[in-house]
Amino acid sequence: MALYKDDLDTPALIVDIDKLRRNISDMADFAAANGIRLRPHAKTHKTPEIGRMQLEADAVGLTVAKLSEAEVFINAGCSEILVAYPLVGPIKHRRLIELCERARITTVVDHREVAEGLSRSMQAGGLELPVMIEVDSGLGRCGVLPGAPALELALLVARLPGLRFAGLLTHEGHAQLAGAPAQVRDTGLSAGRLMAETAELIRKAGLEVEIISVGLTATAKITATVAGVTETRPGIYVFYDRSEVLHQVVGPDQCAARVLATVATRPTAERIILDAGTKALTSDRAGVSPPVAGHGYVVDHPDWAVNSLSEEHGATLVSAEDPVRVGDRVEIIPNHICPVINLFDRMYITQGERVIDVWAVAARGKSQ
Repeated sequence: MALYKDDLDTPALIVDIDKLRRNISDMADFAAANGIRLRPHAKTHKTPEIGRMQLEADAVGLTVAKLSEAEVFINAGCSEILVAYPLVGPIKHRRLIELCERARITTVVDHREVAEGLSRSMQAGGLELPVMIEVDSGLGRCGVLPGAPALELALLVARLPGLRFAGLLTHEGHAQLAGAPAQVRDTGLSAGRLMAETAELIRKAGLEVEIISVGLTATAKITATVAGVTETRPGIYVFYDRSEVLHQVVGPDQCAARVLATVATRPTAERIILDAGTKALTSDRAGVSPPVAGHGYVVDHPDWAVNSLSEEHGATLVSAEDPVRVGDRVEIIPNHICPVINLFDRMYITQGERVIDVWAVAARGKSQ
């Protein structure tokens, strides 16, 4: 029996298969046209079926944040994984060694102690692990500073047994908060140039820099065009979200993932309650500057303001004249899709109004 969106209980995570395929194909075409490798971040979708679609579209591998995510995708058949997070301590190192026996693993370091700990474990395990130096190009999160500090760490990694210096990596996440689209562009280009300059400094010291990897959907088609950049790691592009709409990267029609919600009640003429609260929509604000209020874009109702969330309630302001009724259904494009995917056990794959498949969000909750 055919299943339709109207048959789903809410809140539900729905993904339009045609939009999903188009987004994956578009980014793959961009990478191919610019001669760079695409290693998408799978922490966004957490779903083996989507990972396989990306690999079939010529991605060189997948990026993850945690070893538990890597385990899910290796179990699903992915043989090339970048763990873009510092791995510290014997517990994680034992798990890493086990995964290295099943797939080609690369990871990152940004501190001497992280590198030395990995070296001891890899040497004891008889392995040589490709390692990239994570560089802080302006976000102020993980990453050694560009220039001389990155050079010093690269030289150390190259000397350490059990490690192989593979290149440089950055996440230019600060670019999305730079302001207007022109400022976002300039910040993304600046991050790429910092990476290229740091790579040249390292090459002059006698090391090969095979990979210069950048990663942010908002600047995926900007930073990756800088001469010398070899790889890009966008994640959100498979779905897009309200932040990318506000960045003018895409329009709402290209956003493949939405939260299907129901109007649970209308306590006043100007306030409705959706059954999607923080257990279905992230409390993250849109990743733009200056900040924008609200917790999502309601498709076909751009004037609605999802202004307040609690666990089960999405309080939304509407016009007193709006004809919306209790029981009506709406689709919401979240501010930030990554944490929203992590809230659901499954995603319903749709084509038009039909539900054509159900995919498990197999890597949800994988935080170790």
